[in-house]
Amino acid sequence: MAKKKDRTEENITAVEEALSKSEIFIERNQKILTTIIFVIILVVLAFFALRRFYIEPREKDAQALIYKAEQYFEQDSLQLALDGDGNYPGFLDIISEYRWTKTARLANYYAGIIYLEQGEFEEAIRHLKKFKSDDFLVGNMALAAQGDAWLELDKPDKAARLYVKAAKNNVNDFATPMFLMKAAMTYEHMGQYQKALNIYEKIKSQHVDSQEGREAEKYIARARMMIEK
Repeated sequence: MAKKKDRTEENITAVEEALSKSEIFIERNQKILTTIIFVIILVVLAFFALRRFYIEPREKDAQALIYKAEQYFEQDSLQLALDGDGNYPGFLDIISEYRWTKTARLANYYAGIIYLEQGEFEEAIRHLKKFKSDDFLVGNMALAAQGDAWLELDKPDKAARLYVKAAKNNVNDFATPMFLMKAAMTYEHMGQYQKALNIYEKIKSQHVDSQEGREAEKYIARARMMIEK
């Protein structure tokens, strides 16, 4: 019992010493700590002020202006969508004039897809990397589009990794098997038939109702044949 009491007293003493050291540290560094806290408060206030009085109004302006470029995109008038028509801005103008807005990030997605269509693969990757979205489907489509660009640049290893990453996010029977199929075919292209086979079998077992799932058996047979050669 006495030993337990001694330990308790030792623990209390250790806590008191730690508290005393903390008090001494605070007392000695009061000016520095006050300055740090003041700077943190200023940064937080500046962030909210920037968002409230600068970004949000510009977001509204950008949303009001991007619709024409989106119309051109839907009509396959890709150069007008990219550069604008003289009256309405294109995606590149939105990116330049309304940076830090969600609309500018969306414009990067559109620009990336257009550059991919035009065969400017490095520009496509540059813009697609800047796109971020809470919409998992569109975000994953952007990852897969980057994969397409890397594949065209003869970097199939990078392409396959992006397809797999896109497939892992928000798994569903619409987009996931499509991304997996792209990954498997890319592995086949690289001669990595076992990796391709594993993915084809995954598509068949986990996405049986998708078009890719219904067609997976023929790809499984082909991959097995290549492995056995």
